[in-house]
Amino acid sequence: MTTRPSGGAPEGPVRDEVDQLVTSWRQERPDLDVSPLQVLSRVSRLARHLDRARRAAFAEHDLEPWEFDVLTTLRRAGEPYELSPGALLRATLVTSGTMTNRIDRLAAARLVRRRPDPEDRRGVLVSLTDAGRERVDAAFADLLRREHTLLAGIDAADQRTLAGLLRTILVPFDSAQNGA
Repeated sequence: MTTRPSGGAPEGPVRDEVDQLVTSWRQERPDLDVSPLQVLSRVSRLARHLDRARRAAFAEHDLEPWEFDVLTTLRRAGEPYELSPGALLRATLVTSGTMTNRIDRLAAARLVRRRPDPEDRRGVLVSLTDAGRERVDAAFADLLRREHTLLAGIDAADQRTLAGLLRTILVPFDSAQNGA
């Protein structure tokens, strides 16, 4: 990738803060292979930018990140947009006490409701209300708009390549977390 001044001719490779960080470490610690910083420091910095964009999208719709997480989990479940608290906690990777608190708060805000599980007399189902679905749909659309903006400098083929490379890094972590 090259930068182009207003005249349009390439100036040379684009450099970022990670390049400076790596150069500095190579000078200070030539005995260490600092090449992982080339990828992982960029991933870390990108994660911070993505977190800011996500929080801004959620805040515009009066949602906290954890609220968005629960509401999108229900929304992705498809009609009738309901799951058991156990299914929600497995999908969101929180404890049962945390999930109970989250459901209580979302129910108080009228974004979800509980109803008895007709197949388990002791169980309940948590479902999106119309207000919850409208809010999460709007927040999700806003989030995608912001994420498209973050990726605007990368063409579709490069995005697919990058997604595949990141998947390769993540799969072992996801497999270990899921007990595989």
